[in-house]
Amino acid sequence: MSSPESAGSGVPGTYVQRTTKHASEAHEDEGKLIVVMVGLPARGKSYIVKKLRRYLNWLGFATKVFNVGNRRRTMTTESFGHNAHEPNHNSKFFDPDNTQARALRDQLAMDSLEELIRWLRFGQGHVAIHDATNSTRARRRLLLDRCQKEPNCSLLFVESICDDDRVVRHNIQMKLMSPDYQHMEPADARRDFLARLQNYERAYQTLGSWEERHDVQYCKIINVGKKVIAYNIQGYLAGQCVFYLMNMNLARRQIWISRHGESTDNLTGCIGGDAPLSAKGQVYAAALATFINEQRVRFEASLSSAFPSPDRTHSPDGTPQGDSGSPKHALDRVNESLLRHANSPSRSTLELPNLSRSSSQLQRHPPAPKFVVWTSMLRRAIGTVDAFDPLAYDIKHIRALNEIYAGSCEGMTYQEIQETFPREYADRQANKLYYRYPGMGGESYADVIQRLHPLIVELERTTHSALIVTHNAMSRTLLSYMLDIPTQEMTRLEVPLHTVYCIEPKPFGNECRKYAFDFESNQFYPVD
Repeated sequence: MSSPESAGSGVPGTYVQRTTKHASEAHEDEGKLIVVMVGLPARGKSYIVKKLRRYLNWLGFATKVFNVGNRRRTMTTESFGHNAHEPNHNSKFFDPDNTQARALRDQLAMDSLEELIRWLRFGQGHVAIHDATNSTRARRRLLLDRCQKEPNCSLLFVESICDDDRVVRHNIQMKLMSPDYQHMEPADARRDFLARLQNYERAYQTLGSWEERHDVQYCKIINVGKKVIAYNIQGYLAGQCVFYLMNMNLARRQIWISRHGESTDNLTGCIGGDAPLSAKGQVYAAALATFINEQRVRFEASLSSAFPSPDRTHSPDGTPQGDSGSPKHALDRVNESLLRHANSPSRSTLELPNLSRSSSQLQRHPPAPKFVVWTSMLRRAIGTVDAFDPLAYDIKHIRALNEIYAGSCEGMTYQEIQETFPREYADRQANKLYYRYPGMGGESYADVIQRLHPLIVELERTTHSALIVTHNAMSRTLLSYMLDIPTQEMTRLEVPLHTVYCIEPKPFGNECRKYAFDFESNQFYPVD
């Protein structure tokens, strides 16, 4: 049976407790937080809001977004009987000199605020996000005055500023697909939205001296995290929001997640422990290295085709480019390293395509974009990446990725647990999220969330692709964050052995593709 030191969380201050406190319970005295977004249209506010909501919900703080634009569209269609095939409001509705429309916009913002306050007051919510432009001091004063009347509630303004023309142009294209423009001709929609944007710019007032004179906490996010300005941040929830927002970026990248290959303990049904790979697990390990190499080359080729300029040292999103973006050069570089690795007697042999370029030609090109491989510190995970060459991949073994520690149940089968600890077995079946295994160092899924918290932030911060090889509970927890799966449901998430998930961040959420390994054909196949 493994000790907590060898297979547990390694978290300082570990203590024994039968039930788990979620992060939200540990900060119950903190009160509620209202996040009010600020910024011009097409500056990525909704992108930020969705990521922040996903992050806080995953940590255990019930968070909900209240979008004023959705309320405006619903109100216009239902209350005023507008034809569904007409735009709800054209650019004139957003003219700052249109006093009637401005009053209506303010009322919609206040109605959304009242709705979110009711949700915080009478529901189980911890954080409510007011998603709107809120681009004038007059509007923000209305919101602030109302929030200050709510007991046990604090307010945080979050402003998104973007002066990167490429990002703004991309955001405008996304805006033209919104419900406001779905029945308009593209040229008319673009013309109307640009007029709307000009109206907002005429009245726009950034956060700053007024908020500071009134001691209001705020955070400015400039170019999606490249620069962050924070003022008077107080409290755990506001601090968590700012900390997370500081680590965002728009770099195109892929995050691959796989359980380790089959271990000898998998054959017997034992949980925990530190068993090595079985023969099948070793086959999977070799195939995984080949597959990730192929996918890496394809992805680098897609980056190159998206930004073909040969003189660019970095793509607009910060990804290293230039000559290194050429798909043939990338293939040569990675395969050269893997070929050198395959010929080493200490490594498993991989089948590689023939290389046509000489080493002198390869040396003229910069290194390929960085690709990290993270595993737990358990043998079955480390063995699964044994076929990856550290010259081609930055490989790290991280204790935080170790499997959930089963305490006194380490090394047992579930049948043995049911017979030996019937109460423990029943408690776990009743609530797998909060159930903590008995014995020193025993963990729950809620503990695992806290253990993986720094790693999630690091994943958000990194601008390059990554492969994470870990365990069942860890994979469930990571996928629940990446795919916005409620934590109560993640304990039932099926994550089979010999399956790899590819997560690719997109403007409106993460895209996931799943590949299963077929031992007969020695190939990975996409699955639904």
